[in-house]
Amino acid sequence: MFSHPVQPLLHDSAIVLAAPTQAWSRSDGQTDKPIHGLYHADTRILSGWSLLIGGRTGEAIGHAQRGAGEVTFTSLLRHLDDRTADPRLRLEVTRTVTAGRLTERIEIISGLEQAVDTTVSVRLTPDFADMQTVKAGLAGAAERDAFGGVDLPAAPDVVVTEASGGIRLSTDTVAALVGVSDDGVLAGSTAEADTEVTGTWSVTVPAKSSVTVEWTVEIAHAATVVQAASGLPEWSGVSVRSGDARLGRWVARALDDLTGLRMATTTSSAEPFLAAGAPWFFTLFGRDSLWAARFLLPLGTEIAGSTLRLLAQLQGTKSDTETAEQPGKIMHELRPDLYSMPGESLSLPPLYYGTVDATPLWICLLRDAYRWGLATEEVEALLPALEAALGWMRDFGDSDGDGFLEYVDITGHGLANQGWKDSGDSIQWRDGSLADGPIALCEVQAYAYEAYIGGAELLDAFGRAGGDAWRARAAALQTRFRDSFWIDAPAGRYPAVALDAFKRPVDTVTSNIGHLLGTGLLSAEESALVAARLVSPELNSGYGLRTMSTDSVGYWPLSYHGGSVWTHDTAIAIAGLGRAGFGAEAGILIEGLLAAAESFDYRMPELHSGDASSLVAAAVPYPAACRPQAWSAAAAVSVLGTVLGLEPDPVTGQVTSTPIIPAVVGDVAVRGLRTPPAPARVG
Repeated sequence: MFSHPVQPLLHDSAIVLAAPTQAWSRSDGQTDKPIHGLYHADTRILSGWSLLIGGRTGEAIGHAQRGAGEVTFTSLLRHLDDRTADPRLRLEVTRTVTAGRLTERIEIISGLEQAVDTTVSVRLTPDFADMQTVKAGLAGAAERDAFGGVDLPAAPDVVVTEASGGIRLSTDTVAALVGVSDDGVLAGSTAEADTEVTGTWSVTVPAKSSVTVEWTVEIAHAATVVQAASGLPEWSGVSVRSGDARLGRWVARALDDLTGLRMATTTSSAEPFLAAGAPWFFTLFGRDSLWAARFLLPLGTEIAGSTLRLLAQLQGTKSDTETAEQPGKIMHELRPDLYSMPGESLSLPPLYYGTVDATPLWICLLRDAYRWGLATEEVEALLPALEAALGWMRDFGDSDGDGFLEYVDITGHGLANQGWKDSGDSIQWRDGSLADGPIALCEVQAYAYEAYIGGAELLDAFGRAGGDAWRARAAALQTRFRDSFWIDAPAGRYPAVALDAFKRPVDTVTSNIGHLLGTGLLSAEESALVAARLVSPELNSGYGLRTMSTDSVGYWPLSYHGGSVWTHDTAIAIAGLGRAGFGAEAGILIEGLLAAAESFDYRMPELHSGDASSLVAAAVPYPAACRPQAWSAAAAVSVLGTVLGLEPDPVTGQVTSTPIIPAVVGDVAVRGLRTPPAPARVG
């Protein structure tokens, strides 16, 4: 028995999703774990359901996913079968999730010579718990009782009523209509501590035929800030074939998952973006949505353009300590209400700006989207937001005027770390002690350099003033970075992960240095030093790039940011290596990600263990990792772009292809790219 609440594990559960709706279960379709249930936005509608055929569960033999939103679970019904050796009664349960709706189609298939009379019954358990309570491991009555000292939100009162088409479950803000197919009997009951809905059918399975029944849940949520995105994604129809089949399989699975993660806000329904990840981050995150859109630019500029516009609409206009808003700043995350974790000090307002890197990354995406063909009028409309973002970097992001972007949480209940490694212990010295803020991260300075240069390029292109001043600021930053961040060591010089409050270089070797490559911040000699570090056995696990080097005291392969492997992080390093001319090193890391993708059936999780490939036969899950995750999925397209060496030519408007050497995946054929016209082929 745990002595404290624990976050639910995710690694061995099945998920189907169509943002903002998702359903989690065991791999046989049944539900019995804390994460399991049906969710819509930030509310868990059902905490579970069970299916009985003839009063018993089937014997699971497999499941098959079709896209992100549909899965079929296959079981045997030997308790109803004849006595011959071969099973002749099977159960196929097809679960389909679309935005706001769950459907389960239950089919009993018979190969028997005689008909079988039996019953089908489902039992649904309404929940309506908020997402943060589920994440804290405190959503169930037993968990609430066990940890009664934890300050918890009140359990919602669920009203059960008969309605046209089924039984309606509702709270003040959320309603769910449960329905069953013809000939089913639906009943709802409310006891003092237990509410449930049951559906039952009496069926006859004809000889050598089948019978099908169905149940559904339709959800309406009045308080959510997100909704389904309309239309088809721009990557619809894209396919990849390669000499190494793993690349094509990874891209295919990733694009399915990205379709499932595509959503919009309730106030800007025409501006789709990619939700950060399932289950916890089914909403808009500035950094995550920007990186995912940037990775996907080889497939088009639609998601980039809408993400840029949406974030510009939410761009800061005033200074507010509580929300971390400042003029020109790009937001961090959007929630329907205050986000607080029971038992923790973290408490974030619904619209929170606590991120140091989203603002320069917004500028980088705008520059890249322009190069990849975002319409001139769309770019021009965003130039005021660009100028405001550059102004934030100069006037607010550099709080002490030393030329570096830094962050510190002064509220005591915001994010202590505000780069992409945002856990409380992510920035530490090699001896394991934590660095004191304000913190200036190395990769954020690289983003800033890119943003200054890219911002100047856009201002020049549209005849606006200021370009020379931003280029001068970039040059000064480059000099300051070289003087302040580089550390001499016996194994060779390397950039510190950060500068601490006293401007001391924090000496841990981390994956952050991979983000410096290809940005223009480093010289050729410095890039070579970083490239060598990235493929060293201390950082390269064989399944991707470790977030922290194994020679650091704080290293642990299952530490969230202190030794694990993040797919997007490795993909950023791979792209930088490719742009900087280190094809061999990029190939080493690509091979690692392909091996990891195979380990996870090509649905790459948020992160996985940093265990060395020489010690484990497959990548080890980080059991609480989100999946699918937008930037982990989109990383597949980034890796594809690096393999092909795709680069837009700003002069001709064409896309050039210079494959990295060696060709780590053999011949590659891609259909469905926007430019150049499909098919694009590189051998």
